[in-house]
Amino acid sequence: MTLRGRQLEAPTILVIEDDGAIREGVVDALRFEGFGIEEATTAPTGQDLALRSTCSLVLLDLMLPGGDGFEVLKQIRRVRPQLPVIILTARGREADRVLGLRLGADDYVVKPFSVRELLARVEAVMRRTQTQPEQLHGPESLRLPDGRVDLHRRELHFDDGELAALSEREAQLLGYLAKHPARAVSRDEILSHVWHLNPARFQSRTIDMHVARLREKLRDNKAAPHIIITVRGKGYMLGRDVMTRPGLETP
Repeated sequence: MTLRGRQLEAPTILVIEDDGAIREGVVDALRFEGFGIEEATTAPTGQDLALRSTCSLVLLDLMLPGGDGFEVLKQIRRVRPQLPVIILTARGREADRVLGLRLGADDYVVKPFSVRELLARVEAVMRRTQTQPEQLHGPESLRLPDGRVDLHRRELHFDDGELAALSEREAQLLGYLAKHPARAVSRDEILSHVWHLNPARFQSRTIDMHVARLREKLRDNKAAPHIIITVRGKGYMLGRDVMTRPGLETP
């Protein structure tokens, strides 16, 4: 989904990166693809731009002068919850990846990375944000054993009064499973239809991390999940108690 050859207004990408060589390479590649660019080299400047500019996506380093990238991500999610963020970092530990995804990052890319891989991930996120939720989610809401999910508003309403928010990716993942209630959906299919990535080129571990985070928000039982079920060797599907309860609605 490059912009070259298309009659479209170029989206602007904010690159928050203090390493000059990496930032220059990323910026040059994005400009060649037709994107507008904003740049920041410190956490305070990057956060300020992310919160007040009209950028369509943020590429965020974690180790920045003047602050921590995770804190910048928290502020972005607080003020602009729908702004896509891709983390670019040398911190490749699983704990860091899980934390970044739990804080709401749309993707997590570990340095060193190829320009082609980064562009593919940027384009995938841009496609998702330009897709109408109703077209991707299918059902607008579904009933949980102790609450309901509003996929259109990306909200969890529990019967005890608690309200929780879903990220765009979490709502898309849950919505896709809801569109296919009678079968297990493979990780490759999720990568292809929700992440819009080629399964042959990307690992599916990120799917498992997103499912784990979604289960936590849904109050699913970690030891024996009953809302999002793992079907060994096949993938994921919604549990029967979710799909057979009243309240599953279509637009």
